[in-house]
Amino acid sequence: MNRLQTLCRSIVTVLLMTTALATVAEDLATLQKKAQAGDAEAQNNLGWMYHQGDDVAQDDTQAVKWWQKAAVQGDADAQTNLGVMYAEGRGGVAQDYTQAVKWWQKAVVQGYAKAQFNLAVMYDKGLGVAQDHKQTVKWYRQAAVQGYALAQTLLGAMYGSGTGVKQDIVMAHLWWNLAAAQGDKNATMARDLIKQEMTAAQIEEAQQRSSKCLESNYQDC
Repeated sequence: MNRLQTLCRSIVTVLLMTTALATVAEDLATLQKKAQAGDAEAQNNLGWMYHQGDDVAQDDTQAVKWWQKAAVQGDADAQTNLGVMYAEGRGGVAQDYTQAVKWWQKAVVQGYAKAQFNLAVMYDKGLGVAQDHKQTVKWYRQAAVQGYALAQTLLGAMYGSGTGVKQDIVMAHLWWNLAAAQGDKNATMARDLIKQEMTAAQIEEAQQRSSKCLESNYQDC
């Protein structure tokens, strides 16, 4: 395995799953009232407050309780968060990758980028699903074209290492360039390394395709 392939695989290993972020603009009492009345968004936000220990004592068991209530109502944020709890075995639930995948699959149907990212990680590692790098590429791409920088970085790594897709250093540079523009340090490092393997024409092509990708709002990447 050459230096580029080693770097690509190390990026995939280091970057982990992410929980969805909730924006909580209401006071605790109002939020609790709405959550108890069955408001899924309020239930997800209340779960996030318990997870973060924001205005309440930190309690992942309570977080899971409220995320479960919101998740069964189809809230993609809650489904994503609940999946992370199962993947990590937190909040009073046993570690269960199959359950994690189940909830992320529900969220990806709704086009939720962070769930797509998490599902890609599971396919890459073979956790809760059979290892399938083509599926990894598919789900990283789904999240990447929504502008999710972590997915762009890892999609670039798949192209750079030729894992799950034909090795293509121009495409690797393209995705790393896009992620680097959003401040991803791993993408910046990988892009600068891959330049050493590229001709001037290849670098120019990658930059042009990167610009075209952005101009088309990720419709032509």
